[in-house]
Amino acid sequence: MKLEVIQNKIFEIRGCKVMLDFDLALLYNVETRVLKQAVRRNNNRFPEDFMFELTEIELTSLRSQIVTLKNNGRGQHSKYLPFAFTEQGIAMLSSVLNSEKAIEINISIIRAFVTMRQFTLSYSELKTRIEEIESQFPDIYKALNYLVDKSSNTPKERTKIGYKK
Repeated sequence: MKLEVIQNKIFEIRGCKVMLDFDLALLYNVETRVLKQAVRRNNNRFPEDFMFELTEIELTSLRSQIVTLKNNGRGQHSKYLPFAFTEQGIAMLSSVLNSEKAIEINISIIRAFVTMRQFTLSYSELKTRIEEIESQFPDIYKALNYLVDKSSNTPKERTKIGYKK
């Protein structure tokens, strides 16, 4: 499974990086209702920091971000609010679903979460270093900002010099 495909299915909700039950069901190649039933049967394995149910407002907000969720049509989508699984909740899913496919997909998903976390850390370190450099050379930083601002302004049309035909 490509990491990009998985990373595109990771959302930030309530300050947590999560994946939704219907996306996970698609990856695991099971029906969403089957995944939800397995989770409900093992509810004690999924505390609030592993999995939570979206509110109607969160779902509506999510619908505006992703096209795959539709409001119309009978039976097209679950009448129940989706579950959102954190990284730990996804790891727990492999023990609940207990299939080779679930284990294989979970490994890919965990790798995607780790890759995203490493990128975030690298970005934070880079930002800190740039801020340090800016504070060491404030005059150069001001000059660069001036040049960037000056070049972003659209140049005015200049009067042509020479013979006019």
